[in-house]
Formats: sequence, C-alpha cells, structure tokens
Amino acid sequence: MSAPSTHLTPEDLLSAATGLLAAEQDPLANMANLSALIFEALPDLNWAGFYLYRPHAAAPASLFTVASGGSSEGEGELVLGPFQGRIACTRIAMGKGVCGTAARTRTTQRIPDVHAFPGHIACDAASASELVIPLVAHGQLLGVLDLDSPRKDRFSPADQQLLETLVAAFLAALPVAA
Repeated sequence: MSAPSTHLTPEDLLSAATGLLAAEQDPLANMANLSALIFEALPDLNWAGFYLYRPHAAAPASLFTVASGGSSEGEGELVLGPFQGRIACTRIAMGKGVCGTAARTRTTQRIPDVHAFPGHIACDAASASELVIPLVAHGQLLGVLDLDSPRKDRFSPADQQLLETLVAAFLAALPVAA
C-alpha cells in the first residue's frame, strides 16, 4: 500500500487504517504505518505519533508495559514511539503536558490553543493545537496517540471521533499477549 497523494475522507482514512491493521500483526509496525497514514491523510499536521507508557526504572519486557493499577501510573512516564514530523520530546512525565494529562486521566484531550494549556510542553514551538487520545486496552494504559497542528483550533469534535475510532481499531487488532 502506498501513501495517499491527497487528503482522505474520514471513511477512506478508516478503510486504509483497517487494511493496514488487517495485513500486519506487529503493534510497532502498525503504529509506524498508522502514524504515516494519519500524517499524510490529514491536513495541517506538523506531528502525528505515539508515546508508550513505561514504569520508571524498568526496562520494557515487551512493546507495551501495562500499568497495573492507578498508583503505578504516577511513577511512570511516556516514552517516544513511532511518529511522523519533527524531532520530539523523548520522555513525558505522567500528568505533565497534554500527553501526560491524557495518559493520567485516560481521557481524550482536544486542545484548541496549547499555549493556554497549563503546563504545556513545547516540543515543537510551531504547534498551536493538539489532540491526544489515550491507548487503553482491557483497563490497562498502553500509551497515547498524539497529533499536533501549527493551526489553532485545528481539531474538531468530528476529528476527535474519527481518531478515537481509529485508536479503537488499533487496540482491537493487538495480539492478546500485547
């Protein structure tokens, strides 16, 4: 499958993502391809990618290290995963910035103006708005999908719904042992 040459409709994006996920079992490969697909398919993005949850002082035993309850998440962090865009922050503390807030609360964060968000982490000074969707499977935090735009108020409720549907498809495609 080649990268789209034009921006895709929401239906086409979901169809392309579903095809990618059906063709591959490896979560890392799927995250890499989904990052590229989102970056190419959606207009006005300067970053699209994943951060993975990691507990402090623990080497990851597998691609995903799940949180074993609410208290361990406070001691963990998000570590950069597959992405498209400019150089990014490598580690984000739980509860810090938009990504850390989405991970800690396990709720999508749609921020129209990141400069008005308390504690925003400026990995790329060009970013003006952000959409972050937590990756939660079987009650366990796996990480977040993060999208940044240089345009304020870039992400609509429809964008949020589309990307949450894409994340749900990604999570449903994970191997049982992930």
